[in-house]
Amino acid sequence: MEFHHISVLLHECIEGLAIKPDGIYVDGTAGGAGHSREIAKRLTTGRLFALDRDPDAVEIASDRLSAYPCAQVIHANFADLKQVLENLHLQQVDGVLLDLGVSSHQLDVAERGFSYHADAPLDMRMSQEGYSARDLVNTCEETELARILFEYGEEKFSRRIAAAIVKERQQHPIETTGQLSEIIRNAVPAKSRREKNPSRRSFQAIRIAVNSELDNLSKALDDVFDCLKPGGRFAVITFHSLEDRMVKQKFKSMAQGCTCPPEFPVCVCGNKPKIKLITRKPIEAGEEELAANPRSRSAKLRVAEKL
Repeated sequence: MEFHHISVLLHECIEGLAIKPDGIYVDGTAGGAGHSREIAKRLTTGRLFALDRDPDAVEIASDRLSAYPCAQVIHANFADLKQVLENLHLQQVDGVLLDLGVSSHQLDVAERGFSYHADAPLDMRMSQEGYSARDLVNTCEETELARILFEYGEEKFSRRIAAAIVKERQQHPIETTGQLSEIIRNAVPAKSRREKNPSRRSFQAIRIAVNSELDNLSKALDDVFDCLKPGGRFAVITFHSLEDRMVKQKFKSMAQGCTCPPEFPVCVCGNKPKIKLITRKPIEAGEEELAANPRSRSAKLRVAEKL
């Protein structure tokens, strides 16, 4: 199986994790194993556990990491990290990496139904099982569909698009990405049709909903620091503002110490920072990486260390 994926901010991630040769690390989004392989190269007596919910990624990562005895690939969702570590009889690790978003493989293989650039069965399931994009657009109530498009895609024409989808599905089921893209295109004002592609925001929103991406990230942000040893690091690459906002706010709240009013002579709240921010501002791709991989344009890396 061909699995093309260029790892984003690769050098910056490895540097941010400050890998120890005897450490235990988790790559929660193995994908094509680009980040995983660089972590494994730096381990001697340490261990790497590479997780992915996509069976295609698990197959490819297993092959690409087969040369590294320290690495083990596990078919699992990063939101279930605590349970995965429990199954491995581990309590805490030295570092966790999450590279969020859709892999190049998922986008480029039309049959996966993620892309609006090709007409293919409407799917979008990262896990390749369960509730699909086809199920969502054909069964979701109009008000809920509009909410998904507005909240997850920041689509200002969400109500118009939702109404158009419901009207179309009353005539016949919406089966393909091409059908959906055409419905969206016809629903938005003519001026908006001249954009790069008016389907982009709606496809993002539906994908996020189908894969429970924000719910999984929220759970991971609550759990990862419990799974880190003191001094352990958590690196997260986000690809849209909703993800980055969640990570930024969580890191900020955990890095905050005393919350007493400034006029108090001494601290009475007892709050202490739980993490140290390694990156005060997100790291973004440089010109050389942008030229080699345009999909890195929206990537933002944030790193924090457990105190």
